[in-house]
Amino acid sequence: MDIGKNIKHFREIKKLSQKEVITAIDMGAAQYSRIENGKTEPSISTLDRISKALGVEITDLFSKDSLQDTGSFDRTIMEKVKLIESLSSEEKKTIYSILDAFVRKQKLKDTLENVLKDIR
Repeated sequence: MDIGKNIKHFREIKKLSQKEVITAIDMGAAQYSRIENGKTEPSISTLDRISKALGVEITDLFSKDSLQDTGSFDRTIMEKVKLIESLSSEEKKTIYSILDAFVRKQKLKDTLENVLKDIR
């Protein structure tokens, strides 16, 4: 298993540059490059920082199965839901308010469509 390849794969899927990840984890560019190229094995604490920067679970960095599912729509939604948990309570309230507004809009739209069908 090549953790470096998995890290690079997730980074590319997330459309992040190496520089963005390096900045997020406070690591030198040369060291990070060696990790992605499989020339050095990162410590658990480094893997933890990288996984957080990529928005994935640390276990995903070890699993080939995660790489196959990552591009799917459902996987993307689940990753975002996990990220919401790391937000402040105020940020969470804002996200939930926005989601509630979209749900209410969809329910209203469905109700109006049903009423219009009944009228016709």
